[in-house]
Amino acid sequence: MDISATPAIAWRHAPLTAVKALWSGPTWRSLMHLVTGAVIGSAGGVVVLALVIAGFAGLITIVIPIFAGGALLVVSGALTVAQRSRHTAFQGVEWPDGPFSQAVTFAPRALLEILRSPRTWRQFSYHVIVAFYGFFAAFIAVAAWTMGPAMIASPLVGIPDGLDARHWFLCGAGVLVLLAAPWITQGLSTLDALIARRLLGVTRAEQLELRVTDLAASRDSTVDAADAERRRIERDLHDGAQQRLTSLAMNLGIARATLTDLPESGTRAIEQAHEEAKQVLTDLRDLVRGLHPAVLEDRGLDAALSAVAARSPVPVRLRVDMNRRVARDVEAVAYFVVSEALTNTARHADAQNAAVDVELQADLLRVRIADNGRGGADPDGGTGLQGLADRVRSVDGRFELTSPLGGPTVIEVELPCAS
Repeated sequence: MDISATPAIAWRHAPLTAVKALWSGPTWRSLMHLVTGAVIGSAGGVVVLALVIAGFAGLITIVIPIFAGGALLVVSGALTVAQRSRHTAFQGVEWPDGPFSQAVTFAPRALLEILRSPRTWRQFSYHVIVAFYGFFAAFIAVAAWTMGPAMIASPLVGIPDGLDARHWFLCGAGVLVLLAAPWITQGLSTLDALIARRLLGVTRAEQLELRVTDLAASRDSTVDAADAERRRIERDLHDGAQQRLTSLAMNLGIARATLTDLPESGTRAIEQAHEEAKQVLTDLRDLVRGLHPAVLEDRGLDAALSAVAARSPVPVRLRVDMNRRVARDVEAVAYFVVSEALTNTARHADAQNAAVDVELQADLLRVRIADNGRGGADPDGGTGLQGLADRVRSVDGRFELTSPLGGPTVIEVELPCAS
């Protein structure tokens, strides 16, 4: 098809389009949108103006401005809900879900905090604007729909006195006004929707805030689910495989002690099986302890880290200064950081001693692990340091590693733990 012919085709169908617009759904939804906007906006504007005047008139007291301010928030919130519903019903505007509604409060500090919010004043400004715009927009739209037919009927009015050019001019002008009425109505309604999206909607920063909140909630639920799964595995291993291995090791020990008349090869096989069973049981206990140590759950971080330090092949000086227990996930992160760091020290650092300092300062748990080894620790070297950093970041913590060649290696961790 010839593209250059498209405008001509559009113009050819323009009269039919203009006539169809007179009874189209968008036209009448737009008209209802403007009429309801005029009613809600005017009524809301009167109430808002009355509360503002009452607040300023009562400045000589404290109670009246506080009451007026709280009532203004209530009215503004109700108007916001009503206006959003109107835009959704007639214009199909979608509003993001999120904690963006203002709380109702009469507490002075909370009230001042809400009044400082830009979102409060955006919504308030829309209600002020629509109190005037809504009335005049509805007036213009209704006038176009009523004046158009009235002007078209002008020749009928002039029949008794005789028709002249003026009546036919008014009739022609009325046809134009009536044909223009749908576009005037939809244009005014669209402008109202644009203003509402800007003032009643959310800004880019608020969208990002909502996204961050959702991600944080998703991350927290993931961390909790992983922790619950570790606890389940630990419980199943402890109550199942670990108990059966303990029984097997005991039976092999009894057989080793009582079956002394077996051939040398049989005795050697029982001894090897007994030692293997004990080693597997030790490995399983270490695995269970690594999943979620029971002492951490029962007695807290101090006792759990004392057990880690006691098991370490490298002598460890441990200092824990905490006047209360912190959140379970924070305790777990601190425990695994210290445990993995001391394991790395024993395996890779060639250190003579290490020191662990744990201190709770207000809402921050600080953990510092240092050793006098050879240094050169690299998070990309496969020693689990990157995993420790990721675990710390999972609770919004800070992980810092300092490990120059020749040592010392120092790991500093800060974990938020607001109570």
